[in-house]
Amino acid sequence: MKRYLPPKIAASLIFVFLGYVLFAPVSSEAREGTNLSKEGQALAGQQPQLPPNYPPGLYDESKVPQYSLPDPLVMLNGEKVTDTKTWKEKRRPEILKLFETHVYGRTMVGRPKEMTWEVISTNSNAMNSRAIAKSVTIYFTGKKDGPKMDLNIILPANTGKPVPIFLMPGRGRYQPVLLNRGYGLVSFNPWDVEPDSREGSYEQSIRKVFAEPGQTEAGPDEWGAIGAWAWAMSRAMDYIVTDPDIDGGKVCIMGFSRYGKVAMWAGAQDERFAIVFSGESGCGGAVIVRRGYGETVKSINNYAPHWFNRNFKDYGDRVNDLPVDWHMLVALMAPRPVYIATAEQDYWGDPRGSFLAAKYAEPVYELFGKGGLGVDEMPPVETAVGDTIGYHNRKGGHGINSYDWQQFLAFADRHFGIAEAEK
Repeated sequence: MKRYLPPKIAASLIFVFLGYVLFAPVSSEAREGTNLSKEGQALAGQQPQLPPNYPPGLYDESKVPQYSLPDPLVMLNGEKVTDTKTWKEKRRPEILKLFETHVYGRTMVGRPKEMTWEVISTNSNAMNSRAIAKSVTIYFTGKKDGPKMDLNIILPANTGKPVPIFLMPGRGRYQPVLLNRGYGLVSFNPWDVEPDSREGSYEQSIRKVFAEPGQTEAGPDEWGAIGAWAWAMSRAMDYIVTDPDIDGGKVCIMGFSRYGKVAMWAGAQDERFAIVFSGESGCGGAVIVRRGYGETVKSINNYAPHWFNRNFKDYGDRVNDLPVDWHMLVALMAPRPVYIATAEQDYWGDPRGSFLAAKYAEPVYELFGKGGLGVDEMPPVETAVGDTIGYHNRKGGHGINSYDWQQFLAFADRHFGIAEAEK
């Protein structure tokens, strides 16, 4: 039986596995555009009121080390990127390869030529005739007794046209919210692809299926579990674009927490996804890791060594040597819309670090003539900002709630040109 890791248990495990957080050595260089804002100065020296047994870490803005960020528009050879052609043909592939090599690992296979799928069931009168429900099984090697993944699909009924959707790893518990706004939901169990386990996950992973004969672990630059789950999102997309009830040009991907990291990496690799939404994805998702605030490269690799590639573990004590930071991952979505959501009391996830990752991706969007956040300072709580890059920091702690979904759907409506009268 496949099981999900409940959020409360996952949070408890963090406290068990994380004994301490060690921060990377600071750079003597001046921060590039990262001097404390007025807000940061006001918070300097004041730690937030942390819950009992909260993971140890840096939570004082005044103690964030100085750092320099790699420029997303300067190539490794020093060439400045000044046009979209150079970005698309040279710099974007270069950055993607850096993330593959040093963080997430190379995805070892694209769509397998043997892969097939089957619509297992269709119910045109689901949810009191409000929805169409489908169950689709994807057979990764074309064999029914081989590795497979089930897609659970809920679409609004009686629309008379293909509908936009959200594709999400995990349970599809947001169905009513989406249906009421004219969106469908496609969800899948990531454990079908790889169990989220610190030990032994590789043996049960799709990564093992496509490894060389006799291989017992991933190579230093080969994909981790996040790469496997992101790969699964692209395989779901392979089916989605063939479904006549779904608008394949209006597919949003969204993930929360660890699956927010997955959505970001999937969106970076696969440009078929129209909009990318990241919910409180933290370190390794959409946060400037050089800040060392809350969760760090070292702590995340201690807690979940199977998520990233082996090379990433080498940077726990030397984060400034990373050739990337996560403003560059946000920039890989350009010119497509991307939205980053944080929560005020998710201190471990570093909301400010996510805001900065979005902010420092702006030059790439400007290259395409697209607007970014449109603000220089982190906005007040529950004040959504941004044009093609969106961001908000809501009240409360780690989780996804109705406020998040209101902003996600408003952002998607705007970029898809969906007017109120069409809903």
